[in-house]
Amino acid sequence: MLMEQLVSKTGIDRYHLLDGGASDPAGVAREVGKSLSSAPIDIAFLGIGENGHIAFNDPPADFETEEPYIIVELDEACRQQQVGEAWFADISKVPKQALSMSAKQILKAREILAVVPDKRKAQAVKDCFEGEISPMAPASILRRHPNATVYLDTNSASLLGPTLQQALRADSHATVT
Repeated sequence: MLMEQLVSKTGIDRYHLLDGGASDPAGVAREVGKSLSSAPIDIAFLGIGENGHIAFNDPPADFETEEPYIIVELDEACRQQQVGEAWFADISKVPKQALSMSAKQILKAREILAVVPDKRKAQAVKDCFEGEISPMAPASILRRHPNATVYLDTNSASLLGPTLQQALRADSHATVT
């Protein structure tokens, strides 16, 4: 999906995809983690999940691990989102675990770009921007990054208070369109 929808359409010529179907996912996590020490990430492209997850770091996310890649348990909300977005035909096809970049590793990227469309994500957006920075709202950790840009549409920003909506429109690092 990433090759078809992103890489081939943008001309990105340097990328690293994870083998999610490997027989030893922990080995994949270790190997990819080692390669990051010699080639830091320039930009991390993210979304925010309906439950506030980033990169499959479902609540409560581990904000403390130093491991660059981790194996995570996907919660029911995250698994249902995968079906709702048509990545899988039904819940029985959605894996219960995933290989994910850790929250601390995401924050090591030089720049973060997140695109968050749709009304289904409005509560997660509200929790991210108006709540505490907390493992229960994993995307809230993006507020700790000095160069994170979050693009929201009117629907995903719909639960934000008017003061924050106005501030987001004025701030080049968090845009509501």
